[in-house]
Amino acid sequence: MAGHIQDRWYKTETNADGTQKRLKTDRHGTGMRYRARYIAPDGTERSKSFPDKQKRLAEAWLNQLAADMTRGQYIDPAAGKVTFNQYATKWLASQTTDMGTRASVRTQIQRHAIPYLGSRPMGSFQPGHIRDWLSALESDVPASSYRRVIFSSVSAVFGAAVDDGHLPKNPCRARSVRAPSRGQGRIVPWASERVFAVQAALPERFQAMVDLGAGCGLRQGEIFGLPEDAIDFASGWLHVGCQVKVVNGHLVFGLPKRDKERDVPLPGHVAASLKRHMESYPPMEVTLPWQRPDGQPVTKKLVFTRADGGAIRRTDFNVHTWKPSLVAAGVIPAPKPGERHQSAREHGMHALRHFYASVLLDAGENIKALSLYLGHSDPGFTLRVYTHLVPSSEGRTRKAVDSLYKTTSSAQDGPQTAQGG
Repeated sequence: MAGHIQDRWYKTETNADGTQKRLKTDRHGTGMRYRARYIAPDGTERSKSFPDKQKRLAEAWLNQLAADMTRGQYIDPAAGKVTFNQYATKWLASQTTDMGTRASVRTQIQRHAIPYLGSRPMGSFQPGHIRDWLSALESDVPASSYRRVIFSSVSAVFGAAVDDGHLPKNPCRARSVRAPSRGQGRIVPWASERVFAVQAALPERFQAMVDLGAGCGLRQGEIFGLPEDAIDFASGWLHVGCQVKVVNGHLVFGLPKRDKERDVPLPGHVAASLKRHMESYPPMEVTLPWQRPDGQPVTKKLVFTRADGGAIRRTDFNVHTWKPSLVAAGVIPAPKPGERHQSAREHGMHALRHFYASVLLDAGENIKALSLYLGHSDPGFTLRVYTHLVPSSEGRTRKAVDSLYKTTSSAQDGPQTAQGG
């Protein structure tokens, strides 16, 4: 047993002859009787009080502490009392990811986790609490893919809390806790007819955006943040080094996702579309802070702007421009009077990137090159997302052999192969 147990109701005094006698203290019969005391790993003395007739419980508590210290699983009782709200707030303030990611994670934690988990002490969490929260989250967040993102952020909070000694295990990683599914399974790329139908339904000043998404694989923010000097018509390349994003409600310029700048081939059709667009809607200078609302102001001559010359805000564009075009193209139904358009995450502008990937893979482009053009950090991720779109080996075999026989058959049917009778 680590430490010792003090009996506050009795004290021991030594007589003149060296014998000891047990006397009642002034606290006898009142308050907690036993005080279990021990030395924590940091060298400080800690204690916990127990009522009368619970000395064995106090001894068991000390024994459990000793076992936890031996296994390296000791949790400071004071640390375990810190609530999820308190710890998550501190954790959010310590994040060093880019401002956009931090803002997104903060929204997830504050809106979907703290209201349900916030008041519970960190040291008291069990897997059952996470299962209950996930069940409640399902009714608040219909999209399984987004629930999975929220779950991942909450698990990161608990993971950090384990490292900081607030609880012994991450309850999100228990075998009985199942993370929400990734949502829809295989990506189903749009047909070219849908791409062109949506493009035709967009206002003219935004139609060339579709060519950049479907023909160069740019993300929405990268299209909004494309400056004129990033386009090299002579060499046939386009540099992707900037995006417009929202950080804490403010528009800012920033590097592409994961800070990965890249160069992508500029097809002739896309180049011609951009030239026509820039003749009709000349690029305009836009000044925004860099990376964060209080960042250094940066001015870029953007290819796409609002009618009043400002940078395009994602939410405004999606609600007032993109979704009405989806309705006009027959992709989603028109909303009823007084209602909003239906959720259409799978039909956002990101669908153009999926279309771009499907076109390149069908044409025989390799995964490594596609990953580079899409700005993915790992070709393995690209393969996992689009592996079902890669032409199968048996398909290539059939095509190759059929092509060979077709060529041979055509040659044998020619006049030069005819025999005299």
